[in-house]
Amino acid sequence: MAPSPHVIIAGAGIAGLTAALALAKRGLRITVLEQAADLQEVGAGIQLSPNATRVLIGLGLRERLEVRAIIPEAIRVMAGRTARQIVRIPLGKSIEQRYGAPYWMMHRAELQAALLQAAEADERIVIRLGTRVEDFAKDKGGVIVRGRTGSQITDEQGIVLVGADGLWSRVRDRLRRERPPRFRHRTAWRAMLPSHHAAAQWQEPVIHLWLGQDAHLVHYPVKGGAVINIVAIVRDEWRGESWSAPGDPAEILRHFARWAWSEKARTLIAAPERWQKWALHDRRGGTPAGSGAVTLIGDAAHPMLPFLAQGAGMAIEDGAVLADMLANNLDNPRKALREFERTRRARAARAQKASRRQGRIYGLSGPEALVRNIVMRTKGGERLLTRYDWLYKWQPPS
Repeated sequence: MAPSPHVIIAGAGIAGLTAALALAKRGLRITVLEQAADLQEVGAGIQLSPNATRVLIGLGLRERLEVRAIIPEAIRVMAGRTARQIVRIPLGKSIEQRYGAPYWMMHRAELQAALLQAAEADERIVIRLGTRVEDFAKDKGGVIVRGRTGSQITDEQGIVLVGADGLWSRVRDRLRRERPPRFRHRTAWRAMLPSHHAAAQWQEPVIHLWLGQDAHLVHYPVKGGAVINIVAIVRDEWRGESWSAPGDPAEILRHFARWAWSEKARTLIAAPERWQKWALHDRRGGTPAGSGAVTLIGDAAHPMLPFLAQGAGMAIEDGAVLADMLANNLDNPRKALREFERTRRARAARAQKASRRQGRIYGLSGPEALVRNIVMRTKGGERLLTRYDWLYKWQPPS
């Protein structure tokens, strides 16, 4: 019996592991090359909307993830200066009835751990940690990928290479010459605060979104409610390329001045002892065309600004669509990759555009912010939720 077709994936993040599981479910063999020597508990909280949870449940992960997830009751939009509620957008269990899949919030490390456990339990998936993709070349059967593990060089042959190696993708860099990702003159600061250090109202299973002068603040409980995930996004010129760098608590508090922000918000921001920050970048254009037997998914293809909470969602969708395209076109994998890219381009570009627009709306100030708040309050939570129907109703290929 001939061996199953072999797919090579660069990156063992959410995009890479989701794609590996989806491809394995369709009978393919997968090798995942991850340059990190171990997958540590990094990152912050993560929101998984129905378009993403639908895929994860389809991969058989509901039982693994449901015990880690919290179902948010609502998104509560707050005025930064007054701490008054602008509007409450309903979520809760009714979201699953509305969209056919739940809305979850959890720690990013919990999601990655569940994906990794499922991948390690699948004999069709091999994960090689501490292995960096050095280069790749066309081959009669697809592609040859050169990986480096310490001083050792090894070659892997597969029908395709999938670059799932993030914003600063080495695969993308080797694939094409282009401008680097665009810095958006904002930084995101994150902290994890033990719940007992936060006011009782912030411990509720609610996503709190504060809109204020030159900044906005998001927080919600994770890890079974034991920890409050806090993310503050501010205008800034720091351009670090790493996923995370230490942040000075005094510096982040200066972005939330007393004259512009409620003491309730400032008290929450002052509570964590440690902050991490990262610079926000993106690219235009949705999923780019790959070349030959190489394609890109997740942040390597279409990095998302965080204002729509869809970075992980688009990556998870990518994995499902890629697996379907390849499984149905094994006689012509390169054609499958081009079809995958065409299929994903418009949706990824729309999500990118919507996220940028959301960022501009969040960043309004003065009279424009007042008009924004009045419009949101007048429309009400139910009507605002319908604006996301195009996003949350998405269905993976059957």
